Amino acid sequence: MERYDLVYRLYDEHDTETVREYQEFVDVFPAVDSRVALEHWQDATEELKARKDEIRSAFAAGETFAAVASRADRDQAFTALDLEAKYGRSVNVLVLDVDETLRSAGGTDNEIPRETLHVLTEFHEAGVPIIICTGQTLENVKGFAIQGLGSEIVHSGDLSIVYEAGTGVFTPGHGAETKQLLYEDLDEEIRTIFDAVRSRVLREAPEKLRRGCHLQGNEFNVTLKPNYETGSAQARAVIDDGLVYLLDLLADAVRAAIGADDVLEGEPVADWTRAFYAAQDPEIRAVLEGEGVYPDLEADETPVTLAGVLERVDVAYYEADAAEIGSLELNKVVGVERALSVLGIDDPFALVMGDSKSDLRVMEWIEENDAGLAAAPEHASQETLQHVLETDDLVFDRGKSVDVLRTVYALNRLVRLN
Repeated sequence: MERYDLVYRLYDEHDTETVREYQEFVDVFPAVDSRVALEHWQDATEELKARKDEIRSAFAAGETFAAVASRADRDQAFTALDLEAKYGRSVNVLVLDVDETLRSAGGTDNEIPRETLHVLTEFHEAGVPIIICTGQTLENVKGFAIQGLGSEIVHSGDLSIVYEAGTGVFTPGHGAETKQLLYEDLDEEIRTIFDAVRSRVLREAPEKLRRGCHLQGNEFNVTLKPNYETGSAQARAVIDDGLVYLLDLLADAVRAAIGADDVLEGEPVADWTRAFYAAQDPEIRAVLEGEGVYPDLEADETPVTLAGVLERVDVAYYEADAAEIGSLELNKVVGVERALSVLGIDDPFALVMGDSKSDLRVMEWIEENDAGLAAAPEHASQETLQHVLETDDLVFDRGKSVDVLRTVYALNRLVRLN
């Protein structure tokens, strides 16, 4: 019988919704010192076993279908079947952004939900390595990773952290390869430019900007974060101001590095720099226009000596969240490639989940190399969402990354039947 027909039977003939409810209750039951509560958990465990046994006895591949029914709903199971038919292989590594992907300020109170953490634990137990790929600092990521997943998983040798959007990689349990500072491979000119911006960014900031934002404690990237709630009107205003300020600091640092005057080919270096990045990112252009500082210059006419350096520096704008400069020679793709190497994954087929343009680069990389699937929340950046819709349409609701993880869990179980 066709596998699709078997899955139809599974969801038509069995109360899979109740099976999933029992499974979730058993999985995330809180640790409480109560005899009554423990008896309730034991009763639920026995009922879950009975219902899964019923499914096991109804299918030749009963163990697989019982596992799928206990984790995935009908839509997730059929999506998994479609992915299995298209790719014919299981996901062997998870590449996961954190903020506004695994957790959401607007959907999960900025905490990773317990059910999401539990599914990640199950992937780990199944031998699927996890790469946390984020713009956050290493210390921040280590803290919530240990708190959420546990020290044993973090230090298992099967978890890697790509931090600061690819400037470093931390993979506990791998000896000399445990921590790799990728920014040390950059040439002296680029490192000098970043040192110059970092040393001035708060010291010379206008008072309003200095009071309204702070410098994220990065090892290399220079990132301004709002002191106000992310997404608020106040955060948007201060980050818009911060973006313009960072662009001007970058322009001055590059000017000094190339030994140029304040004016190149009749125009200020700051204006050339603004025009250069506005042409690359419509969101940056919109901010410059809104602030009344968009220059009437053609970006492709940027002086060669200046453009040669700017082409190596990334300026990122995250509305009402952050303004950042980083190196284009260091990004999440570079970090993920290094993490895969340390983890010993030579033939990756990854699930990449993220919401931003930096995550999009990883998604495009896996598509170019036929190396996995991409998923994004419904509120992801427009370019990221468009890419996901055009590939496998793995879009999930805010704070519900677990839905895609359950789909991939079902995919991995179904692939075993081949």
